[in-house]
Amino acid sequence: MVAVLEFAGVTVRRGGSTLIDAVDWTVTDDQRWVVLGPNGAGKTTLLQVASAQMHPTAGVAGILDEVLGTVDVFDLRPRIGLTSASLAERIPRDEPVRDVVVSASYGVIGRWREAYDELDHDRAHALLVEVGVAHLADRTFGTLSEGERKRVQVARALMTDPELLLLDEPAAGLDLGGREDLVNTLSVLATDAGSPATVLVSHHVEEIPPGFTHALLLREGRVVAGGPVADVVTEEHLSETFGMPLVLQREDGRFSARRRTPHRATNRA
Repeated sequence: MVAVLEFAGVTVRRGGSTLIDAVDWTVTDDQRWVVLGPNGAGKTTLLQVASAQMHPTAGVAGILDEVLGTVDVFDLRPRIGLTSASLAERIPRDEPVRDVVVSASYGVIGRWREAYDELDHDRAHALLVEVGVAHLADRTFGTLSEGERKRVQVARALMTDPELLLLDEPAAGLDLGGREDLVNTLSVLATDAGSPATVLVSHHVEEIPPGFTHALLLREGRVVAGGPVADVVTEEHLSETFGMPLVLQREDGRFSARRRTPHRATNRA
């Protein structure tokens, strides 16, 4: 097992706010992590550091055997596959799906005058097959449903054969069917030994794909718990993370959670 992320005391401050506070976290190349927490917990900030898009204010952030602050991030970023809402907004809506994926080879958004060889096109097609949207290759990105766009983004993130895959709330905005299709796609990737180490950010335990091995819970920028999913995703830890008493259920490898209903006394005449 090789560490792909090694955070020691990582802290990010902006203005008078502390976005993440003294986070210690290690991810190895055979692990698939989900990062859970409420709005404002620091999840996206954590992923921005992990993707070399943001430097910590304090602490040491090790990424793929490099340390932020001592490495050219433009050499590091191509080794990381990333999906995020901000990245998706930059994809031209008139771009054919096949070009959305293949253009990741050059690290560009929006194909221009780059030349791609047959191997590039073959890999892009294979990835579209893998995520279940090969039939959309000739469609433009803007004509896709939100769920289809999310799966195309996953294919794009895998195009460069990254050593680390980071998924920032990939199920956000999806309806039930779209979410379930995406969770199934991510579960297939998670159980593939050839897939890279993966970190998925979410608000909801229902979005944890089967095959994900570890979980990190954040509240107000601090780690509540981290480790194997079975040890971390518990009623006690989730209740502390989300600040309310929760009931947790697990069936067929999937989680669901709801607020615990207080017991009410029954008055009898």
